[in-house]
Amino acid sequence: MAARRRGLTFAEATDKCLTAKLDAFKNAKRRQQWQNTLQSYAMPEVGKMLVDEITVQDVLRVLEPIWQSKTETASRLRGRIESVLSWATVAGHRSGDNPALWAGNLNELLPAAAKVAKQDNQPAVQIDDAPRWLTALRKRDGTGARALEFAALTASRSKVVRGAVWVEIDLDAGLWIIPAARMKMDREHRVPLTPEAVALLEALPRFEDNPLVFPAPRSSEMSDMTLSAAMKRLHKADVDAGGPGFVDRVSKRPAVPHGLRSTFRDWVAERTHFPGDMAEVALAHKLSNAVEASYRRGDMVEKRRAMMAAWADYLTGKDRAGAKIVTIG
Repeated sequence: MAARRRGLTFAEATDKCLTAKLDAFKNAKRRQQWQNTLQSYAMPEVGKMLVDEITVQDVLRVLEPIWQSKTETASRLRGRIESVLSWATVAGHRSGDNPALWAGNLNELLPAAAKVAKQDNQPAVQIDDAPRWLTALRKRDGTGARALEFAALTASRSKVVRGAVWVEIDLDAGLWIIPAARMKMDREHRVPLTPEAVALLEALPRFEDNPLVFPAPRSSEMSDMTLSAAMKRLHKADVDAGGPGFVDRVSKRPAVPHGLRSTFRDWVAERTHFPGDMAEVALAHKLSNAVEASYRRGDMVEKRRAMMAAWADYLTGKDRAGAKIVTIG
């Protein structure tokens, strides 16, 4: 009996902990957010490990990749790992200090979340504000507004969107193939286009002497300032109308275009069951060698299509994002 109790994995402990704490969650949404964060970030690293074998270094392996870029999510994740391991200790499945404790432990190895947040220069639209933000954006005319909307729907970098040319896009297949020369990672990137993204593109004018999808008024490539200005106008208009504006939850600064990618990543982790690695592929981030090898067999563009469709539904209010768990295979 004792041996069996000591053989509990972190994934199993998470399920049992959530069941034990069921009355502590005010609603199902909060429970799902709690579980999704662990599923996206912790399970790939420590899910199969026995709880009595998890060390500080294992917890760091989970937290360090996102501590600087997604500090708020990482901070919440640390607390949730601590809770699971605390439950496991009290339930008799592990002993000793909790490796996910902050004070006198991880605070010696990681910078304080508040200090890291101050260094972040990419304020993001908060998840709950994202649908309201898109509604406001869609009321605005202009190529800049449409480029910003397309960037949001595809979770793409501003530079890649601004440089998009029609030859890269297959509207019939709903696919945008960005050549390696235009990608930060110097590798071709395929982006599945949702019906919303396709409809946006189909409504755009085309010019025989200009291959750009979102050209500037003088037929040159749109500047990054155009998208930034559009974001600032959305924020100011909302504040002027008596609203809270569109500010980053941690820094309280007005959101910027690049922050939309963080909004998407946080939404995947907090509100869906899509694998975190799949979101990283969608964002064209650098992956570990093992994950890289798995995805590069075909980059799972159709599974990513389902994820992007759920994202578009969330942004547009359809919210079909009761996203089922999708496994890597």
